[in-house]
Amino acid sequence: MKGLQMLWADAKKARRIKTNMWKHNIKFHQLSYREMEHLRQFRRDIAKCLFLGIISIPPFANYLVFLLMYLFPRQLLIKHFWTPKQQTDFLDIYHGLRKQSHSEILSNLERVIPLISDPGLRWHLTDLCTKIQNGTHPAVHEILALRECFCNHPLGMNQLQTLQMKALSRAMLLTPHLPPPFLRHRLKTHTTVIHQLDRALAKLGIGQLTAQEVKSACYLRGLNSTHIAEDRCRTWLGEWLQISCSLKEAELSLLLHNVVLLSTNYLGTRR
Repeated sequence: MKGLQMLWADAKKARRIKTNMWKHNIKFHQLSYREMEHLRQFRRDIAKCLFLGIISIPPFANYLVFLLMYLFPRQLLIKHFWTPKQQTDFLDIYHGLRKQSHSEILSNLERVIPLISDPGLRWHLTDLCTKIQNGTHPAVHEILALRECFCNHPLGMNQLQTLQMKALSRAMLLTPHLPPPFLRHRLKTHTTVIHQLDRALAKLGIGQLTAQEVKSACYLRGLNSTHIAEDRCRTWLGEWLQISCSLKEAELSLLLHNVVLLSTNYLGTRR
């Protein structure tokens, strides 16, 4: 019942935001950070709820659905219906799943280095991959030095190879089981939304976020923040925003890869 009340409250808030957008002709990227984040999360939650609703349609299927929800709460229920312990455990499980793709993403980056025409950029990317694989957390300027790499062949968003898109999808907790054009479109959309959120957050200021909002923001961007102190999460989120707010739309492939580049070794999280 508590979960239903929370979901209903979220639905009413989402409706108020959408109504205000319609009345004042406001686009998504023009909303405040908290409004943007609420709509983003609510859409994902509703998509999961709709799946449950669809499989409950056949006669007597609702009894089976209740059993499945009890047996598989992580896969079928949204966070409103998780216990505090389940929230921590399930976030750890999800991060473990996305972390499995980190080494593949780094290996794919190394594989395309010979295809980069600029010798300086080739050296920078080789050096960055080596540092990350050796357990070093890269500095913001080291990542930003590669922005030109990620707006052209072979690492631009429109030039990414299918294997890399599948690995990046897993790192973003998105399904990799789609045709390449759909994978590319979904990654573009997801990364663009995060970029818009970052700009709104930079305008608001990290200091205005609650501890839970900081940890949620870090987790969305690739860091397993469930076991990291709040001040460390704020520091990491500040580094992320420095990179994100420096990037143009054509360079968003770097932001997408940043989920791995910036999070893999932060405070020993590579374990």
